[in-house]
Amino acid sequence: MKITKLTTFLVPPRWLFLRIDTDAGISGWGEPVVEGRAHTVAAAVDELSDYLIGKDPRHIEDLWNVMYRGGFYRGGPILMSAIAGIDQALWDIKGKDLDVPVHALLGGPVRDCIRVYSWIGGDRPADTARAASEAVGRGFTAVKMNATEEMQYVDTHDKVEHVLANVQAVREAVGPNVGLGLDFHGRVHKPMAKVLMRELAPYKLMFIEEPVLSDHLEAIPELAAISPAPIALGERLYSRYDFKRVLQRGGVDIIQPDPSHAGGITETRKIAAMAEAYDVALALHCPLGPIALAANLQIDAVCHNAFIQEQSLGIHYNAGNDLLDYISDRSVFAYEKGFVTIPGGPGLGITVNEEYVAERAAVGHRWRNPIWRHADNSVAEW
Repeated sequence: MKITKLTTFLVPPRWLFLRIDTDAGISGWGEPVVEGRAHTVAAAVDELSDYLIGKDPRHIEDLWNVMYRGGFYRGGPILMSAIAGIDQALWDIKGKDLDVPVHALLGGPVRDCIRVYSWIGGDRPADTARAASEAVGRGFTAVKMNATEEMQYVDTHDKVEHVLANVQAVREAVGPNVGLGLDFHGRVHKPMAKVLMRELAPYKLMFIEEPVLSDHLEAIPELAAISPAPIALGERLYSRYDFKRVLQRGGVDIIQPDPSHAGGITETRKIAAMAEAYDVALALHCPLGPIALAANLQIDAVCHNAFIQEQSLGIHYNAGNDLLDYISDRSVFAYEKGFVTIPGGPGLGITVNEEYVAERAAVGHRWRNPIWRHADNSVAEW
């Protein structure tokens, strides 16, 4: 079997899909994207195609190493996301060729389903208590919200009080037993993270995500000593070598690699195994489309330390198109009682609606991350 063609599709709301075709008539799908830089990743996929055309798609480990090591410069969001989507599509082809789900090729499942959480509140946390109640009403047993809006290195206590009021309202609305993840989103610098984490201690959080940017890993052990909430991070890390530094330094309880950014199924599986050796939990990052979610669930199926999965159904970014729009059988993601079933079909376990993908790719998108500014007009972390 030989690879004949790689085709990318920019589709709303902000996604990039990839189809890899072969001379055997089997095609595989992946989702290589950096949110806000989809065109750049598409260009990287096109460049990497020179290493892939004419090669056997089933030699996944070798092709991964060619793409990663063959370019001399390596790592980072663009290259690793391009590799990630290609890798997902290669696994999809291999599973379809053998008529088994990807997780069967990775040793077989350790679970049939996995807990999922719902995003609430949007970029600027608002009306979160109502949104949390609605999510619980739809069967979710866990929710996640952004903690704060813009926050300076050292900011005022009224912003702290606003965060606490939002969290308290959600906790009162859903009760003590619904998981509540609080995402600092890298918007908070260490001086204010220390204040917030101390004040948030009574609210029994499921985790605090990115209390500071992963650029500041040296601060994590100090912050971990302040709060009883587990610390989660990793969506802006891209390889096992990035995560090696996280795990060696300590203080992180949950890692969140994104299989559409961190080298695909091949690399993310290795990252998860490293974390398990440090008794660190896995909660894969996935605010993306259905191909990405299917790849995530194949990894969740075989990783003992996976405990919850992010997914984008109804997320505030999904304007115009939502998670299930691009697949032929929406029931493959069977949501029930706060869990989603691991797809059991061949490859990634989904069937992409190719006609609709082509239709929406004609529309495309040019989604960009918002640019926020502080009161003094300096650029704020989003």
